[in-house]
Amino acid sequence: MHEHSTPDQTDHDRTDHDRTVHDRTDHDRTVHDLPEENLDPAWWEERYRSQDRLWSGRVNASLVQLASDLPPGTALDAGAGEGGDAVWLAERGWRVTAVDASRTALDRGAAEAARRGLDVTWVQADLRTWVPSQRYDLVTSHYLHAEGGRGWHWLADAVAPGGTLLVVGHDPSDLDGPVPRPHLARLGHTADQVAADLDPTQWASIEPQVLVRTIPHDGVEVTVRDAVLVARRR
Repeated sequence: MHEHSTPDQTDHDRTDHDRTVHDRTDHDRTVHDLPEENLDPAWWEERYRSQDRLWSGRVNASLVQLASDLPPGTALDAGAGEGGDAVWLAERGWRVTAVDASRTALDRGAAEAARRGLDVTWVQADLRTWVPSQRYDLVTSHYLHAEGGRGWHWLADAVAPGGTLLVVGHDPSDLDGPVPRPHLARLGHTADQVAADLDPTQWASIEPQVLVRTIPHDGVEVTVRDAVLVARRR
């Protein structure tokens, strides 16, 4: 359900999955065309089926930056899309459950994981209602378009004792930025809004922040901002 980097740049022949983690130009160019109606599983499935590959399959830079030093354990990738993050985690020894609404997206991720000899659990589910059956050492979600007023507490509830929650989205301050993002008025969230769904008595640290990055857009370098929440459960 979430998006990874540049469309039609599949990088399938790369041996180092870390070499191209800096710019997610596909998401920044194309996500502004989201419809006004709810983004239900059928919409996501059609979106993925409409192209041979929607994203590059590369890992999100913020996951590399914020999770590289974590000891491998169990991980949940909520809104896994075509599996770039899940594959990166699995390569580093994580036991990954990757969940997304689109069967097509998951099948592409599974094919890439199989090509790399990696074992990932792929689960098709509607993330507006899906409830994890276990808790994980890492729960990560990048650019998940959450609707229906569900909030973020369900992701927090899936974090095991001593585990880490990482939620990344486009910061609403980019609504009037150089990359068109009209959907932010409806689907965007701040890191503080994610943090507000967490019970502070259950967490050793809750760190809302805004990460600034530079991407190419219409032939020039522009600055965009990500709303990032990193929390570590007691």
